[in-house]
Amino acid sequence: MSAPGIGPRTGAVLVFGSSAAVLVVELVALRLLAPYVGLTLEMNTTVIGIALSAIALGAWAGGRAADMMPPRRALGPLLVLSGVAVALTPSFVRLAGSAGGTVALLVGGCCLFIPAALLTAVTPMVTKLLLVDLKTTGTVVGRLSGIGTAGGIAGTVLTGFVLVSVIPVSAILIGLGVLLVVSGVLVDASLRDWRRGRRALLAGVAVGGSVAGGVAVPSGCDVETRYHCAAVEDDPERESGRTLVLDGLRHSYVDLDDPEHLEFAYIKAIASLVDTGYPAGEPLDAYHLGAGGLSIPTYLEAVRPGSVSVVSEIDPGVLELDQELLGVEPDESLRLRVEDARLGLRRLADDSRDLVVGDAFGGVSVPWHLTTREAVGDIGRVLRPEGRYAVNMIDHGELAFVRAAVSTLRAEFAHVALAAEPGAFDGTGGGNFVAVASDAPFDPAAWAARLTERGAGWRVVTGAELADWVGDAEVLTDDFAPVDQLLTPRAG
Repeated sequence: MSAPGIGPRTGAVLVFGSSAAVLVVELVALRLLAPYVGLTLEMNTTVIGIALSAIALGAWAGGRAADMMPPRRALGPLLVLSGVAVALTPSFVRLAGSAGGTVALLVGGCCLFIPAALLTAVTPMVTKLLLVDLKTTGTVVGRLSGIGTAGGIAGTVLTGFVLVSVIPVSAILIGLGVLLVVSGVLVDASLRDWRRGRRALLAGVAVGGSVAGGVAVPSGCDVETRYHCAAVEDDPERESGRTLVLDGLRHSYVDLDDPEHLEFAYIKAIASLVDTGYPAGEPLDAYHLGAGGLSIPTYLEAVRPGSVSVVSEIDPGVLELDQELLGVEPDESLRLRVEDARLGLRRLADDSRDLVVGDAFGGVSVPWHLTTREAVGDIGRVLRPEGRYAVNMIDHGELAFVRAAVSTLRAEFAHVALAAEPGAFDGTGGGNFVAVASDAPFDPAAWAARLTERGAGWRVVTGAELADWVGDAEVLTDDFAPVDQLLTPRAG
């Protein structure tokens, strides 16, 4: 028979729940850290690596501890301590975020590692308690391993499909922390004595303090969407000006009273193409990969009445924010779709668009699957013979990503031009780049002149000069597109 106070069902619940909690913490940690360190493949890899390291250490240390002390005495404290750590995480990360991304990553990594290791130690403790007959060792270990895996799956599915879509990430962690503390108190039968009760009370106070701290420490978000910490900031110098901020980065500027007022240089570059690349006043059929603040769709409607814009945006929260705080209303001229832009492209008919605008980002990176030759070829399919593709990109340092992206455009389109700050072409700068691609000739000089009129101060490079600048950069494909590795983070 099993050890007093814990049976197979109780053990299964503990292993299932603790394994699920590890995955909840891991996934939510990515969302919590994104405003301070960005959301890239490297960031995802780092968080997964920290979680796996914690799981490995927790399993090893938990097994050693189970052989050195009565496991029954350790289960409650493990759950209580992990709960306190989880509940304190939002406050710690947001306080650290004000000191910079590196500090936030270190603090966030510790906040993930500690509870993940503690929670993983539950499984070897329970295994030791339930191993009362060597003849059933394989059955017990295999059963608990399977239950732990099922718990991890449940935590992943619950978080990805349900929790992050209906509950703020801080509330998820605080709620999970409270649940773990309560579970620890219930599991630990020895809490009946005064000293243990006092410890439980102190743990409860710590969790309560973390709740208050999580409320007191500002998150910087107006809305925590499925993919972003999103906020809209007022422009102190322009009463009707608003800036859309996603994960701490300024993505779009919108003037509520004047859609023709453009603030960001890359938006001016795309608008300048609209002004010079098509007959004056002619309405356009446009498709937009990514919504942002919908600056270009509203500009199109203002300067070319009758234009129709179809927008694919993967994050419904961004579209809701656009409508609630930026005053954008979808209608026949502005059609908003919640979908991945690569899938949205497939829904468009051949030769159906005069303009395609690429302005989709995950952190500072264009999603890799929108940069490949196959994706660019699909854009070419939906463009009319005189159509243009304009795409906004960000890169710094060696500019390896932008060079590869332009090389990919050149592989699919007959005419390509690139606009950016002058320093980007002589090795002294970086930032935003706007590339334009078409199978029909267009006038880069007119585009550059219009950019100058708008005060953007950008250079436009094309032809042999662009080919020399791109060099031997590799064409990106669905089979090989290391976009995150090609990107050089901005210094500081």
